[in-house]
Amino acid sequence: MEKKFYTYIILTVDNTLYCGYTDDPEKRFEKHKEGTAAKYTRVHKPLKMVYLKEFDTKSEAMKEEYRIKHLSRKEKEALCDF
Repeated sequence: MEKKFYTYIILTVDNTLYCGYTDDPEKRFEKHKEGTAAKYTRVHKPLKMVYLKEFDTKSEAMKEEYRIKHLSRKEKEALCDF
């Protein structure tokens, strides 16, 4: 079985959006909830994952993360499942 990679967006309790990539979305979200995954989600507590897209390579997932980070809030919201 080939390893998959994912780009995700998390909605935080203060209604901000955090985007990242990982090879294990469930484990990564738990790390965010514990406050050990990123400085941003240590301060802006994660509420739920609202976007998840699968890729065959890490490079593709990273490119999608980069693309999303340059979108406006409205454009990011259009991707999300609220």
